[in-house]
Amino acid sequence: MSQILEPIKAANPANLLVGFDTADDAGVYRLNDDKAIVSTADFITPVVDDPHIFGRIAATNSISDVYAMGGTPLMALNLLGYPPVGLPNHVLGEILAGAADTCAEAGCAVAGGHTVRDDEVKFGLSVTGEVHPDRILRNSTAQPGDKLILTKPLGTGALVAALKKDRVDQAGYDALVTCMTTLNKCGMRLFEFGATACTDVTGFGLSGHALEMAQGSGMHLRIHTASLPQLPHAEQLCTEGFTCGGTQSNASFTGQAIAYEPSLSAGMIGLINDPQTSGGLLVSVPAEKLDGMLVMLKEEKALACAVIGEVSDHQDDNPWLSFY
Repeated sequence: MSQILEPIKAANPANLLVGFDTADDAGVYRLNDDKAIVSTADFITPVVDDPHIFGRIAATNSISDVYAMGGTPLMALNLLGYPPVGLPNHVLGEILAGAADTCAEAGCAVAGGHTVRDDEVKFGLSVTGEVHPDRILRNSTAQPGDKLILTKPLGTGALVAALKKDRVDQAGYDALVTCMTTLNKCGMRLFEFGATACTDVTGFGLSGHALEMAQGSGMHLRIHTASLPQLPHAEQLCTEGFTCGGTQSNASFTGQAIAYEPSLSAGMIGLINDPQTSGGLLVSVPAEKLDGMLVMLKEEKALACAVIGEVSDHQDDNPWLSFY
C-alpha cells in the first residue's frame, strides 16, 4: 500500500494538517488560523434489506469520520452505484431518503452527488465538515496514562452475517439497526472534555483501529475484553462462525503486532476482529478527565460509555496492542 500512495506525497501542501500518513479517519485542511475543513468519503454495500434503513446506516457511517476528527459536519454529496436493470427507482429513492433523514439529524446539508452503474448497490457520502485547527482529534496522539473509552457495542459484522441466515430475532435486529443508525455526535465535544486521540471503529474492527492508534501514537494499548460492550449474542455468533472475510483479513493484517491472552475464547477473538459497520468511537482520555468525559457521553446518549483499557509506553520488540 505504501508504494501505491508514495507518488501522491508530493501533492501535500503545508496546510494539509491531516493526510494519509497515519491512516486517520479524514483529511483536514487549514483555511486560516481559526478554521479547517474536514473531508472524507465512504460507501458500503447493503447490510439490511430495507432500503430506507440502509440509506440511514450508510450516511451515519460516512458522517462518523468527521465526528472522529472532532469536527462538525456541514455538507454531504451522495455516492450511489446501482445495477442498470432489476432495481426499481423507488428503491433508489428510499436509499437517498434514508440518508437525507440522517443528514438532517446531523444538521448536514445534502448538496447533490454522483451516480454510476455497478453490478451491485453501493452507497455512501462524501462529507465536508469544519474544525478549529487547534481542536483536531487524531488517531495518533494518545498519551501514556490515558484511559480508553468505546462508545458503541461491537458485533455488527457478526449480526449482519447471522441476519442473512435468519439467526437474529427482532430484539437483536432492533439493537443492530439502532447501533448502526446512531450518530456519533459526541465527537464534536470530545476535545472540550480532554480527549487526546480518537478514531471510529469500522471495517478494520477494534483490533485494526486500535492498532493504528497504538502505532501512530508510539504507545502500547492494553484492552480488557471483559469490559467490551457487545450487541446481543455477538460473541456467541462469532463462536458459531457467523463472520465475513473481513474478520479473517483483519486478524491476518494485525498479525504479531497484537498479543491475545491464551485464555481468550475463539468467539471473543472473532469479536475483536469483527468488521464494524457504523461503529462507535474509540477515545483516549487522561485518567483525571475520565469522569467528566463519561458524564458528557451519557448526556449525548452514547450507546456505550465503556472504559475498556489504558495507554502506556511501548517497549521495543513487544506487541503494540494486547487483549486480556
